[in-house]
Amino acid sequence: MVGFVLCADDFAMTAGISRGILELLAARRLTATGAMTNRPHWPRDAAALLDFDGVADLGVHLNLTCGKPLTRMPVLAPDGRLPGLKRLIALSLAGRLPLEEIRHEFGAQLDGFEHQMGRAPDFVDGHQHVHGLKAIQPVFLDVIARRYQVGTRPYVRTPEDRKLRILRRGAFIAKAFQVRQLTIGFGHRLELAGFPFNDGFAGFSGFDPASDYAAQFATYLKAPGKRHLVMCHPGYVDEELPGLDPVTTARETELAFFASERFAEICARANATPVRMAGAG
Repeated sequence: MVGFVLCADDFAMTAGISRGILELLAARRLTATGAMTNRPHWPRDAAALLDFDGVADLGVHLNLTCGKPLTRMPVLAPDGRLPGLKRLIALSLAGRLPLEEIRHEFGAQLDGFEHQMGRAPDFVDGHQHVHGLKAIQPVFLDVIARRYQVGTRPYVRTPEDRKLRILRRGAFIAKAFQVRQLTIGFGHRLELAGFPFNDGFAGFSGFDPASDYAAQFATYLKAPGKRHLVMCHPGYVDEELPGLDPVTTARETELAFFASERFAEICARANATPVRMAGAG
């Protein structure tokens, strides 16, 4: 039996997304979720998430591209709103990211998790993989290293994977390679610094609600790594979501799939089962 972490992104982005993720946690379908602690829903939704402390890996989904920052960011967010991903990547490639602003914002978002949950996160990742962008990697790693002692550090999610694994899955290859290129070297940096991290990453999607998500999911379980992680984006669509994120109705498709027997059947066929990674090293 192959174990894999099934991690729902974007907890607390909206009330509808949190509600869907909480339902799947209660059904024991998910084994991890990352919270966007800069979102105004976080303090209320955190209270409900506490019910799953010790049941699933609960982490921080560091966010530089959605909503408002928790700190003053006159360069990255001069109007009080975080930029879109394209703008962030352009600044990164041009060497114009305000890294000290990002350092303080990451710290504030980690503070937000610890204040509500009363402990350090089980893991840390980034909304749209921003924590792994090559220009941001050194700042991110320094923040985590200074904040958490060796042996007690949260695991870090890297969106990198080996080329052969990506090719063997045969789905969303271009997207997986694009993210791999933007975050290249992240896993190596994590290893050198002694950070725990996943080995194997899947879950890239076109977010087309008309597509067969179950068939997509089956590809995510192919060519797993030793500590395989699959990201997903379930949730309910509410009035707030379309103004924040382009991924809308596909979230309800994912939610319905993970709540269904087809999910269990695909896992059984692949001889795979969702597990936690926290504490596994």
